[in-house]
Amino acid sequence: MEQFVAKISIMLVPALLAVTLHEVAHGYVADRFGDPTARLLGRLTLNPLKHLDPIGTLALIVFKFGWARPVPVNSRNLRNPKRDMIWVALAGPATNLCLAAFSALLMRFFIVLRTTSNLGEFGNFLDPLSLMAAFSLYINVILGIFNLIPIPPLDGGRILSALLPDRYSDFFNRLEYFGFIIILFFIFYTPVWPRVLQPLVSLCVQVLAGKDSAVVFQVLNFLRT
Repeated sequence: MEQFVAKISIMLVPALLAVTLHEVAHGYVADRFGDPTARLLGRLTLNPLKHLDPIGTLALIVFKFGWARPVPVNSRNLRNPKRDMIWVALAGPATNLCLAAFSALLMRFFIVLRTTSNLGEFGNFLDPLSLMAAFSLYINVILGIFNLIPIPPLDGGRILSALLPDRYSDFFNRLEYFGFIIILFFIFYTPVWPRVLQPLVSLCVQVLAGKDSAVVFQVLNFLRT
């Protein structure tokens, strides 16, 4: 039981921040480009309860990737629907990758502070903060990269749809009805995850965390046990 509580305490806040800021970023950029839908529905808020999808949150905790309840965007309200939709879609993954970089800086700062300073008992508080920052780095890299997969309804699919000519994008958008099944197929029944996405995630973690990347992978091993 204690181990379960420790795992939840490491994952909960970083995961909530990651999915909440991802969705708020979509809504904020859409609002800036002329679509107030998310704002009018009260979705431009940092209250995670407004954004959580129960199944997506459970998947995030169990499988270390998941999803939130998408912020509604009405592309017809955008000043230039196809062009602006690219920026709206990019906002979520870009926010996650920025959070990953910030988390890496925090983690490395906490580790340096813990190992080079004589903080006494206060230093014990830095250990869980380091673990949370390490998980935040990983989960934000996962969400940033995963959402760029060019399959609707993922952000990468919306970007690709906006780049395609209308006669192709209309057909492509119809795949959204089967998008979740297609995504699961690629993850579990093709080598895309182990041979492409997983190495890319590991590379990003190593680049951002540097010599402290081992801490991130140790945290992940602990969470998987």
